[in-house]
Amino acid sequence: MANVLFVCLHNAGRSQMSQVLFERAVATAGAGHAAASAGTTPAGRVHPEVVAAMAELGVDLADRVPQLLTDELASWADVVVTMGCGDACPYVPGTRYFDWELPDPKGRPLAEVRATRDDIARRVQILLTQLQ
Repeated sequence: MANVLFVCLHNAGRSQMSQVLFERAVATAGAGHAAASAGTTPAGRVHPEVVAAMAELGVDLADRVPQLLTDELASWADVVVTMGCGDACPYVPGTRYFDWELPDPKGRPLAEVRATRDDIARRVQILLTQLQ
């Protein structure tokens, strides 16, 4: 079992979608991995366009509160997936890191947010395979 942490700047878009899509994939596969998400400078809420895109999949992110990336949370993770946080993400020795280059969905049209969501879903499936 691996603890996977998804990190972006505001924990209001990419990392939130990644966490939920990973949790769904894990549940489907019966893999037993755990996931969390955080941001280096958390927003006050999940971006509305992200809430709308995920609602299309039956996922409600409206009540999620973005959280700050802490050293404790980074230490919890066996795997850290970063998305645009650059040098602000901490380095923990012994932790596997992946960097996913994905556009920030904030303020983008819903069609573009859907494309990012679907890209994340594909990447999550690959990651899950790598963790098996």
